[in-house]
Amino acid sequence: MLVTLLLVSLLVMIVLGVPIAVALAGSSLFFLVVGNITGEVTTPAVTVIHRMVNGVDSFPLLAVPFFIMAGNLMNSAGITKQIYDFAVAAVGWLKGGLGHVNVAGSVIFAGMSGTAVADAGGLGTIEIKAMRDHGYDTGFAVGLTAASSTIGPIIPPSLPLVIYGVVANASISALFVAGIVPGLIMAAVLSGSVAFYAHRYGIGRDASFQLRALGVSFVHAFLPLLTPAIIIGGMSFGLFTPTEAAVFACAYALLLSLVIHRVFNWVLIARGRPQGYSVLTMRQLVRVTMDTIETTAVVLLIVAGASIFGWILTTTRTTDALGAWILAFADDPITFLILVNLFLLVVGCFMETIAAITILTPVLLPVAIKLGIDPVHFGLIMVLNLMIGLLTPPVGMVLYVLARVSNLTFEETVKAVAPWIVPLLLVLILITFVPETVLWLPRTLKEWGYL
Repeated sequence: MLVTLLLVSLLVMIVLGVPIAVALAGSSLFFLVVGNITGEVTTPAVTVIHRMVNGVDSFPLLAVPFFIMAGNLMNSAGITKQIYDFAVAAVGWLKGGLGHVNVAGSVIFAGMSGTAVADAGGLGTIEIKAMRDHGYDTGFAVGLTAASSTIGPIIPPSLPLVIYGVVANASISALFVAGIVPGLIMAAVLSGSVAFYAHRYGIGRDASFQLRALGVSFVHAFLPLLTPAIIIGGMSFGLFTPTEAAVFACAYALLLSLVIHRVFNWVLIARGRPQGYSVLTMRQLVRVTMDTIETTAVVLLIVAGASIFGWILTTTRTTDALGAWILAFADDPITFLILVNLFLLVVGCFMETIAAITILTPVLLPVAIKLGIDPVHFGLIMVLNLMIGLLTPPVGMVLYVLARVSNLTFEETVKAVAPWIVPLLLVLILITFVPETVLWLPRTLKEWGYL
């Protein structure tokens, strides 16, 4: 009865528009207060505070603010423009050129930001404007930008995978490496969709291939392009942990933004050339820092609220009951994964990603392990499902960001994005039922002694 009250109070708060962190902590507090009054619970209500603090008292979670700040710095310092210029020179000469540039830019930026919203709001702003200027349909530009932004949390570094690794007690390094192949598959499928669109509507090339332009853009983008290589290489060779990698990514972004680009500008000006790099001012740095603090606070509050909520579900053995109920319907891996995918796609429409991972992982992962599903494989399935949820109303954050960036209404944005969910679902089916697409690379590196 009390557990039913817990779940109903949570749903009521969400429907009323209460922030998810407050809803999770509030429903948990309500459960404990009512339980103490009725005598069914002996745990004091003050436990809510202790469990919330314990929920965020985790060393790997230190990676969250640093990865967020690194992404914000890349956007504010104009580094995304250099990435975009390099992508134009590299693939802009293909038919449907700027569509391929959109996908390639997201793949590169994914190795720096770790979030879909940062990709959509930063790189997406440049991409949509450029595609409009070249005569592309706005709906096509917005839909492709939304779909390509979901690559960000799959290719490392990834904030959702950090949260999953903490909750599931799984290797974050293995999760990061496991996301590389699925992320590249997503890029290939989206580029294939662009090629089909270009062929069907007779869209030509947006740039001619020029080796010199490719070389110049590569030189300008070389240092930012090193970011993912250093992060993944450093973790694979044991030079630093994922948390230390996040600190490095942030420090490297600061170095690029505050020192290297400023020096390059001085050199250009001394040679009588116009400035070629955006330089981060101290005012912008303060704004980036405050944005990072705000975003980190929201993420950690959600983790804290979900921690006490999940603790209650565990101590009341609700997770065991749910696991047994799931096994009654799905006693083999294939059926279980089909049901999990359908369930997570629905959850992604209504629940924020971090909250969904924190609440559902303790419920679903033990069942997956009993059925012989690798926790790393399951983590990628869960994250990709929830990334697709970012493109679906009513909660999809990417939809709101792109509606603002493109000046479309929310309804027009939803309509534009809907067709691009199909290729993402195809990738989801592939990585769900062909585990080697996820597990081959981490297993290979582990055999070689790098993980």
